[in-house]
Amino acid sequence: MTVVHRYIVATFMKYFAIVLVMVVLIYLAIDFFSRVDRFLASPVSNYDTFLYFVYKIPLIVSQIAPIGVLLAVLIVFGLMSRNNEIIALKSGGISVFYLLAPVAVLGVIFSAALFIFSEVAVPVSIARSNEIDAQRRENDRRGVLSSRKDIWIRHAQGLAHVKYYHPREEVLFGVSLYFMDDSYRLIRRIDARNAIYMDGRWTFYESMIQELENDGADMQIAYMEETILDLDLEPADFQRVVVESEEVGFLELYRYINRIQLEGYDATEYRVDFYGKTAFPFVCLIMALLGSAIVLRGKTKDSMAVSFAYGIVLAFAYWSIYSFSLSMGYGGLLPPVLAAWTANILYCLGTGLLLLYIE
Repeated sequence: MTVVHRYIVATFMKYFAIVLVMVVLIYLAIDFFSRVDRFLASPVSNYDTFLYFVYKIPLIVSQIAPIGVLLAVLIVFGLMSRNNEIIALKSGGISVFYLLAPVAVLGVIFSAALFIFSEVAVPVSIARSNEIDAQRRENDRRGVLSSRKDIWIRHAQGLAHVKYYHPREEVLFGVSLYFMDDSYRLIRRIDARNAIYMDGRWTFYESMIQELENDGADMQIAYMEETILDLDLEPADFQRVVVESEEVGFLELYRYINRIQLEGYDATEYRVDFYGKTAFPFVCLIMALLGSAIVLRGKTKDSMAVSFAYGIVLAFAYWSIYSFSLSMGYGGLLPPVLAAWTANILYCLGTGLLLLYIE
């Protein structure tokens, strides 16, 4: 590594660390003051409250790392441009693409690191923070057991088992309801193909109802196309135990998608998130090259404030396009792969055009 490359890498790492720490602290401060009153009013201990915010750090880092890369690149080359260092290097016969090389390598390294970090640290930390938040919200109101494959949840008269819950449409698939008497003996069971929550009640479709009579000596079986029941369960109760894409790793999410597809359930939302796990880390490389192209074309020579303005606008635009395309994918308007990669494709094209005319 040459002296120039070492200088760029060292300066980049310095400002990336500064930006990362500053944004994490600001994020935590805002999150803390917006939630602390709820935690103080709950039975959650102060230590668990502290851990909740600690567990949020990996997620914050994973989300703002691309922004940190972009701002660090803008600052590094912005300072070099303001101090006429880039002009001096060009006068010495050094190409702009020579200056771009270490930034591109850093972008690749940070993209790979972000993918690994999102697979190893983020799912564990999110699961832990959600557990603490669930304690705050629920106060142990009802027992819940989720094995990532099936959902077991208790209702007032027994237990409910759901094979798959579609959170966006609030539909249950593969439902089994178990009703028990005061002695915890099974007296009734309902199996339904699916269930929909409407007007405060659950409507079960294509259900089989089994009831035990005469102390279990006789069993009555009935088949119903539509059954309406009043249960003390709401979609929100299933929402908090359903598999969250952020809480599982890349391979685990892939296996979960295959399982629910084989069982005939809609996995569109999970497929979009699956491809999103591959698309989002790649943005570190895109932001590194995009920031370099903007500054090296002389657009941010005037002041560092302009560099930050470019960074904020570009980051906001990326997040807007990325979120919008994911929403289109969730709604089935875009294929899952295209929904996850649309923002990256657009930014790659824009970055490529800028790099063509960088000299």
